[in-house]
Amino acid sequence: MVSDNLLKELNEQLNFEFYSAHVYVAMAAYCSSENLDGFANFFLVQAEEERFHAMKIYNYINAVGARATISGMGDVFNGYESVLDCYKKGLKHEKENTRRFYKLMDIAMEEREHATIGFLKWFIDEQVEEEDTFEKLIQKLKRIDKDSSAFYALEQELATRVFTPPANA
Repeated sequence: MVSDNLLKELNEQLNFEFYSAHVYVAMAAYCSSENLDGFANFFLVQAEEERFHAMKIYNYINAVGARATISGMGDVFNGYESVLDCYKKGLKHEKENTRRFYKLMDIAMEEREHATIGFLKWFIDEQVEEEDTFEKLIQKLKRIDKDSSAFYALEQELATRVFTPPANA
């Protein structure tokens, strides 16, 4: 059984994942308002992924005989200025999420909670992928700059993105 401290932190992360989904829906809403449906799709898929992460934590908490607790969420930021701004803020958000998972891992390691260490390893690896995705898209958007054809091509590429739950999850 996980300690009360570790359970508290797992529940906070569970709720942060749900909050993260709202962050990405807000980014999708900005993109949709600009008629950039491919970019909106990217963020809607990202939101779906965050909800999947939340439920993965929820299921783990239940599997270790503890209780998941759902709390309220604060308002999310909605004042995006551009698609690039969305991705920059998305990267910042993912870095915060990585920091939070590292903190969880530190607690699990201090408490020698081996099952939780194994569980969290998947999320740590996932965060490497998340940050890399945002970094690459930021670089592409910067290279594109004012090239409308390249911007359109990237938007069309992102319109095809779908969420498929990972097999190793």
